Amino acid sequence: MTELTELTAATTTASGPAPLKTSAPRLRTTRRLPTPGRPKRSVLLTVLTAVVLIYSLLPLVWLLISATKTQNGLARSFGLWFDGDFALWDNISQTLTYHDGVFLRWLLNTLLYVLAGAGGATLLAVLGGYALAKFDFPGKRAVFAVVIGAVAVPGTALAVPTFLMFSKMGLTDTPWAVIIPSLISPFGLYLMWVFAGEAIPTELMEAARIDGAGELRTFFQVALPLLAPGTVTVLLFTTVATWNNYLLPLIMLKDPDWYPLTLGLDSWNKQASTAGGDAVFNLVVTGSLLTIVPLVAAFLLLQKYWQSGLAAGSVKE
Repeated sequence: MTELTELTAATTTASGPAPLKTSAPRLRTTRRLPTPGRPKRSVLLTVLTAVVLIYSLLPLVWLLISATKTQNGLARSFGLWFDGDFALWDNISQTLTYHDGVFLRWLLNTLLYVLAGAGGATLLAVLGGYALAKFDFPGKRAVFAVVIGAVAVPGTALAVPTFLMFSKMGLTDTPWAVIIPSLISPFGLYLMWVFAGEAIPTELMEAARIDGAGELRTFFQVALPLLAPGTVTVLLFTTVATWNNYLLPLIMLKDPDWYPLTLGLDSWNKQASTAGGDAVFNLVVTGSLLTIVPLVAAFLLLQKYWQSGLAAGSVKE
C-alpha cells in the first residue's frame, strides 16, 4: 500500500496533474411553434387568397369602370380602363328617367318582394328553428329529414310545379306569385335550428318559466335577443336570394309593371336584339351598379352580426 502511494505521487510530480477534459455544453435549439397570436405564414395560402380576391373584385371593377362610359365608349375602349368621356352622372340620370322612370318602379317592386318575402322567410325560420331546437314533439326526426331534403333540392326543379299550382289558383302575374314562394327558406330554417340549439341555454329558459314567464314572453324577452346574430345572417341570405331572384319572376310575371330589377334590366338588355329596339347597354351597366349598392351597404353595416352568426356552433365546449 505504501509503495502504491509513493508510485502515484512520483508519477504526479513527474508529469504534473492530468488535465481535465471538459467540453462546453451544447445548447439545444428550440423550434418556435406558431401561436394563436402569431400564426404560421403560408406562401401558397397567400397566393390562393390573392387569386380569389382578384377573381371576386375584377367583375366589380369592370362594372364600376364601364358605368362611367357612354354607349359608344363601351365599344371603343378597353373594358378595364376609362374612356375619354366620363359619363357616370349622365348615365345615372338617364337610368332613373328612361321610359318614364320605370327603373324606380322596378326598384320599388324589388323592395316589396324583399320586405315581404325575405322578411317573412326570416320570421318563419326564426320561429321554426327555435321550436325545433328547444321543444320535443312526435315526428321531430321526420321534420329534420324533410328540411335536409328540401335544402338539397334546387329551386329550378320546383319552378314548373310551382307555376302550375299558382296558375290553377289564379295568382300568376301578381306579386303574390313571387312573395309566397320566397317565404320558404329551408337553409334558413336549418341554420336557425342549429344556432338556437347552441345560443340559448336551456337553464335560462327554465329560470324564466320558474319566474312565471309564459312561452311567448320567454321567446321575445329571453330567446330573441340571443338569436340576433343568427337572425341577421338568415335575413341577409334571404335578402340576397330574393333580390337576385330571376327565374321565379321570369315564369310568373308578364306585366312589366311588376318586374323586379333583375327582370327589368334583362328586358333592357334584350332591346338591342328586337326590331326597332334601342341599344342601351350603358344604362344596363349603370342599373346593375345601382342594383348592387344596397346589398354591399347591407353587408358592410351588418358584418359583425352575420360573421358571428356563421361562426356559431363551430367550437364545441
